[in-house]
Amino acid sequence: MNSLDQQVLNQLADWLAAGKQCWLCTITDTFGSSPRPVGSLLACSEDGQHCGSLSGGCVEDNLRESLFKGELATSAPAHLRYGVAVEDVLRLGLPCGGSMEVFIEPIAPSQSLQYRQIAELLTRRRLVQRRVDLGSGALRFAEVPRHEPLRVEVGQLVHTYGPSFQLLLIGAVQVAWYLADMASALDYHVEICDPRRELVDNSPPVKATLTVAMPDDWLRGKIIDRQTAVVALCHDPRIDDMALLEALTHDAFYIGAMGSERTSAKRRDRLLALDIPQSQLDRLHAPVGLPLGSKTPPEIAIAILAELTQLRARGPSVMSEFA
Repeated sequence: MNSLDQQVLNQLADWLAAGKQCWLCTITDTFGSSPRPVGSLLACSEDGQHCGSLSGGCVEDNLRESLFKGELATSAPAHLRYGVAVEDVLRLGLPCGGSMEVFIEPIAPSQSLQYRQIAELLTRRRLVQRRVDLGSGALRFAEVPRHEPLRVEVGQLVHTYGPSFQLLLIGAVQVAWYLADMASALDYHVEICDPRRELVDNSPPVKATLTVAMPDDWLRGKIIDRQTAVVALCHDPRIDDMALLEALTHDAFYIGAMGSERTSAKRRDRLLALDIPQSQLDRLHAPVGLPLGSKTPPEIAIAILAELTQLRARGPSVMSEFA
């Protein structure tokens, strides 16, 4: 599975390679309730095709009509706000009180190589930062080491594409395979660690980096911040407990461990016996995930990602309570 941004930019690169004039539309700001978050993308081609989403469909239809009629962004970028007037809300179906700003860039086939390079970097799970001059549309892009929120500064749009969060999984097990593929579509960079080489060597193809190592040593070598979730999946205390002891000393926004209520209670007792502070232990999500009644590995993966999505949707202030 690919993230939505990757799908949009791949499709844009294909259209440009086919010689089509295109437009790339980006939500740069939202006010009140909005259908899609800042950074959402929509690509349009001259023959009426589109990929991506800015709303439930209403804004896309209005924008595409204006583009195809030659009413905006014919040779230079345009910046529009939708949903300001009452008639916009009624006509476009935006939530009451909500509005969004959209930056529209005309992109010519002559830029095909640049966008193919961006698409290929994203396919390799690299982070790419694109800088666009708001007046001329001139483009620069480069690989960057860390994800940054979209911003508009000093006459340019600065937008980072690629995994915005990282998910570190302990255990090369079935749940990890489903989690890795599902999480990659949600813009997580996923890595899996397990000291058992036979499990790693026999893993199926998966959108994650796999490492054979002791998980506590492995975690010490990672940058673990509030863009990071760590989940222990082994069901083996000799592996999971050592990983959790290390993870709970870091500033991850989520630290979880798979297991039943009874297993989780025993794990907490073991960790307390190892002199872990209660304040750190209180940050542990165990049983992991939302209580959806999950039983199978894919259902458990869905429950875990549902909880991560819930925390992310509540914003940094709520996530910091768990970090």
